[in-house]
Amino acid sequence: MSLRTSGAAADGPAPRRGAKRGIVPRVTVQVEVLSEATDEAVEAFGRLLPQLSRSAPPLDKAALAQIIAAPASTLLIARSDDGAIAGTLTLVMFPIPTGLRAWIEDVVVDDAAGRQGIGSALTLEALRLAREAGARTVDLSSRPSRVAAGKLYEKLGFQARETRMYRYPLA
Repeated sequence: MSLRTSGAAADGPAPRRGAKRGIVPRVTVQVEVLSEATDEAVEAFGRLLPQLSRSAPPLDKAALAQIIAAPASTLLIARSDDGAIAGTLTLVMFPIPTGLRAWIEDVVVDDAAGRQGIGSALTLEALRLAREAGARTVDLSSRPSRVAAGKLYEKLGFQARETRMYRYPLA
């Protein structure tokens, strides 16, 4: 999927109910499913993951290949005008008794490429894929400190939910 600046609207799917229209990347953004663990992808994740989490260990080629091969995960990458990987998003979908669940996880846009529509392009493509797969909703969480990310998700039509999220540390 390629999203381009045209002054009107992006070539991607229209935002769902409640979303504001006219969200247009400021550069050409090529979003694709990462289907192979390449040296380029390993290098990109080595650059991007520390921008998302200080505690996440670096991914080697085998770890990246394991994520790509996981049937529940779809790893999206975004390339900017120069062809470099500038962002990533993981879409996780799995069936449960109440229906197909879809979660967006580990969204990161390179600090050097921020504010160019890359996060929007990645998220819109994830929403398109989830809709196409039959998911009725897509969930995500974002730390309160990630103010720009929260504003982006709201602009795209995500609504804050009244919920309590819990985590049990296993390690």
